[in-house]
Amino acid sequence: MSLVGVGDVSKRILLGRKLRSAQLGETLLPKRIALPVFASDALSSVAYAPDEVFIMLAIAGASAYVWSWKIAIAVALVMAAVIASYRQTVHAYPSGGGDYEVATVNLGRTAGTTVASALLVDYVLTVAVSISSGAQYAAAAIPAFLHHEVMVAVVMVVLLTAMNLRGIRESGTFFAVPTYLFMFAILGMCLYGFVQMASGTLPDVESANLEIAPDEGWEQPLTTIGLLFLLARAFSSGCAALTGVEAISNGVPAFQRPKSKNAATTLLLLAMIAISMMVSVIVLAKQMGLRYVDPHDLEKLTLNGEPLPGNYDQHTVIAQIARAVFIDFSPGFYFVVTVTGVILVLAANTAFNGFPVLGSILAKDGYAPRALGARGDRLAYSNGIVFLAVLAIVLIIAFDAETTKLIQLYIVGVFVSFNLSQLGMIRHWTRALATERDPQERRRMFRSRVINAVGLTFTAVVLVVVLITKFLAGAWITILAMGFFFVVMRGIKSHYNSVELELAADETDKALPTRVHAIVLVSKLHKPTLRALAFAKATRPNSLEGVYVSVDAAETARLLEEWDDRNTGVPLKVLHSPYREVVKPIVEYATAIRGANPRAVVAVYIPEYVVGRWWEQLLHNQTALRLKGRLLFTPGVMVTSVPYQLRSSQIAREREEREETRVRPGDLRRGRAEDRDRQVQ
Repeated sequence: MSLVGVGDVSKRILLGRKLRSAQLGETLLPKRIALPVFASDALSSVAYAPDEVFIMLAIAGASAYVWSWKIAIAVALVMAAVIASYRQTVHAYPSGGGDYEVATVNLGRTAGTTVASALLVDYVLTVAVSISSGAQYAAAAIPAFLHHEVMVAVVMVVLLTAMNLRGIRESGTFFAVPTYLFMFAILGMCLYGFVQMASGTLPDVESANLEIAPDEGWEQPLTTIGLLFLLARAFSSGCAALTGVEAISNGVPAFQRPKSKNAATTLLLLAMIAISMMVSVIVLAKQMGLRYVDPHDLEKLTLNGEPLPGNYDQHTVIAQIARAVFIDFSPGFYFVVTVTGVILVLAANTAFNGFPVLGSILAKDGYAPRALGARGDRLAYSNGIVFLAVLAIVLIIAFDAETTKLIQLYIVGVFVSFNLSQLGMIRHWTRALATERDPQERRRMFRSRVINAVGLTFTAVVLVVVLITKFLAGAWITILAMGFFFVVMRGIKSHYNSVELELAADETDKALPTRVHAIVLVSKLHKPTLRALAFAKATRPNSLEGVYVSVDAAETARLLEEWDDRNTGVPLKVLHSPYREVVKPIVEYATAIRGANPRAVVAVYIPEYVVGRWWEQLLHNQTALRLKGRLLFTPGVMVTSVPYQLRSSQIAREREEREETRVRPGDLRRGRAEDRDRQVQ
């Protein structure tokens, strides 16, 4: 089997069969699949956003928990405003550019590039944080994974990458079940808890009898400024629940028609579900007497004034609630904890759908390598998926897969994009109102502008709070990363612009070369050489000669004798190489010919074998590859490969033709058998 054949079979096993471009419609998502695909990140934040709120409030002791439900309401209001704003975005910009397109069109290229850099950083962090958190859950559940969290996280990223390379619809269908199970588990747990609370039977969580020692300097009653700072820190941590809500606006092209309407409906469902889950978890945790601190500060927890044992294990907020609510039904507890761990891993799937789409748009605009804009065999943006996976793996390894380190980098990027997007939408509606005369349409536009103005107000406040409270805790790294992406994207754009300018055709390109000097490289006088000579003659150059590099006097003499006997009608130039180099003498000779006549062209014809087995490629054409690599950098030299197909290549081609025409199970039902019949005819 050829090297190409091995690669095709491996890709087919991992990714499935290729899809034609005309089948793109088959990959579009209905709302029931789009919700888990694009909303898993925002929904999964319920697993850690409440934890962060209680950790921040614990700085001043458990008495500060009285503010927890109010912070939950504030975060819910911000989320509602942001999602309402994005509902306007998906209608106004359904092409999938999302925040980037809004900022670029309405605020300019600099703002658009800033948003793109923020979103790219946020997507990479989403994968790193979610996968690292999942790896921590796996290590807690399976002792064999303990101290191997980085390896587990890397394996998870690779598996997610393979799933997404199979196509957005296939990966979405696979991920839909655990996402819906997570929704059912959390909402069911909270509903059951509220029923217990209404009946007066709500139990306490396992940490309810513990006390929390305030941090140093926070022991005294809080001043107004101190309280505001504490609430600001808790609020900014709780706003982690908003990460991922922008993914739907970036993924509008993946929805079934009507795309904008379905995307807006999915956003509304996300808002209702995420807000219900987050507020319910925080309210229940407060009512059940939760005591929760930073996992690195467990010494702050005491029992009757005595420190806790060294082996004390602080379970997550959701785990403590589930254990207490389902105290008489352990399968309920294990179900909640299991699906929570799974959803933390699958939350990364939101980034795997958002990052490649954004990358393809940036590539189209010239701000990213054009390879990111190419669809793979399964119509997914494969290069973007792989690029995201590589960046996430680097981040996971660099931060040792520790969620507590990575979480400090979160939120900043997404709120930068939120702010610029809302500002861009306000300008969009203002421009539209200046030309619109229909009263009903003007009322709709004015209402949309008010919604976006409220969203901008809320997100601006959050961004300021986040920058103040998290800058020194690690947010500066995110800002630095955003700056790096910004500079790189502007550099790529500048490069593409300069290349386009350099390649633009002008009047001088009409001039023909004064002379074409053709040389055919000769290693032996065999069929590939004779074919190359015949092809070179057919092009009718001004002059033609064979070129042979002599490294052995006996072989050179034998070749010269064969050349004279055959009488090819083409002179043979022998280049002597005392140091047995083959490539360098040919390059120098071609350069010398070009130097003697700068307006001439040197055409080099290289005979090459075409082989059908992967291992044969290692045995042939190595010198030809090196030579082409050198000659391509030589001005005025054109390189032409003249292929000669060995018998093994014909066998490989026949095998591939049989494979393409073979009817497989399910092909008739999908109409592919008929397509193959038409191709054969």
